[in-house]
Amino acid sequence: MRPFYIAVLFVASSTLMSTLALAQGRGSLAEAQATYKQDRAACMRGEGGQDRATCLKEAAAALQEAKRGGLTGNRSEYERNRLARCDQQPAADREECVRRMNEGTTTGSVQGGGVLRELRTTAPAR
Repeated sequence: MRPFYIAVLFVASSTLMSTLALAQGRGSLAEAQATYKQDRAACMRGEGGQDRATCLKEAAAALQEAKRGGLTGNRSEYERNRLARCDQQPAADREECVRRMNEGTTTGSVQGGGVLRELRTTAPAR
């Protein structure tokens, strides 16, 4: 009798885990579809930074990749990547780099050829 209960417990826990994974996937799919709709609308308004056909193709490709689980909206990963740029700076400049990433102003765009981050600080007179 005991192996029967273990088997039932195993099946029940497997079913629960599958259901939770499926529910999480649906949430991600809904987010991906919402992002696609926003991207598509931006393309139709001419705000995509490229011609309409290319913009729509890129939006569709991003949706497809999100469906396969290839795109993640993990903000902590984005934050790590953003601050990793500062690791390449000389030690004397690293703190200012981190401040520039967190506190500075940002102008430009990737589509426009580059992003400029600026932080103005006042240095004491020497």
